[in-house]
Amino acid sequence: MVRTEEDTWDLANSVGATATMVAAARAAASKRPQPVVTDDYAEPLVRAVGLDAFTRLATGELDSTDMEGGIGFPRMVDTFAARARFFDDYLAAAGLAGLRQVVIVASGLDARAYRLPWPADTTVYEIDQPEVIAFKTATLSEIGAAPTAQLRAVGIDLREDWPAALQDAGFDPAHPTAWLAEGVLIGWLPPEAEVRLLDSIIPLSAEGSRFAADYGTVTGTSPEAQEQSRLLTEGWRRHGLEMDLTNLTYPGEHTDVAAHLLANGWETTKYQLTDLFTAAGLPELGDAEHQVPSTTISFVRAIRI
Repeated sequence: MVRTEEDTWDLANSVGATATMVAAARAAASKRPQPVVTDDYAEPLVRAVGLDAFTRLATGELDSTDMEGGIGFPRMVDTFAARARFFDDYLAAAGLAGLRQVVIVASGLDARAYRLPWPADTTVYEIDQPEVIAFKTATLSEIGAAPTAQLRAVGIDLREDWPAALQDAGFDPAHPTAWLAEGVLIGWLPPEAEVRLLDSIIPLSAEGSRFAADYGTVTGTSPEAQEQSRLLTEGWRRHGLEMDLTNLTYPGEHTDVAAHLLANGWETTKYQLTDLFTAAGLPELGDAEHQVPSTTISFVRAIRI
């Protein structure tokens, strides 16, 4: 189904299913002998969504290497584990720098508010659709999970006035904030909506605020990237999943997030997927370094100066 500005989804279909896919990859990564990320909440969340292929990946019933080969996404589990570790380390550094206000944009099945060792007095705001927030809260409550920071969930669609809702929940723009936009700015929004999101965050960010995100597009426009997207779609279909990434992403030239922040008074540092693998101590990407998403996704950490 082609995306529209008024479309809806849940965690079992459309772009929402990609959040479940990423959580399943984190669960699979957590089961490895020397995991680069440990997320004990990913598996129960994926189980609760109920997509069979992702549940089998999360529980270890489906070998991750076999699945990656079958869907045409080599090193998928390592990719999302390295990404999670990159952002975990960013948040840890923000805490060490004294930031005690954190905003996770489009939090999906992210359980960082429950699994990270937050400094005392940290408040974590999670923004996502009300149904997603309610699902995650109820699922984690059922297994006895408790937040490790003060958690304030803000149930609102990013197409609505989320800055007002965030401030109504207690967010103080006068305090430096650690912003996280993981998996948001990689083609799931129209290019103009990406700019709106960034331009909403900037005035809410006091001096010393930090921002981290991945950005670009998960599909790419080259013939090689389009062919890989086709193979990926066919691979998911063999597992009973209708996930055509070409139709799930918006066309057009997507925002260079690092450049946009730099132009608006932020100090930025860019990274590529190979940098994340190195930082996580994972084996080199090999041939996957020349394929999507390694060739089309960048990462940024930024500080408001």
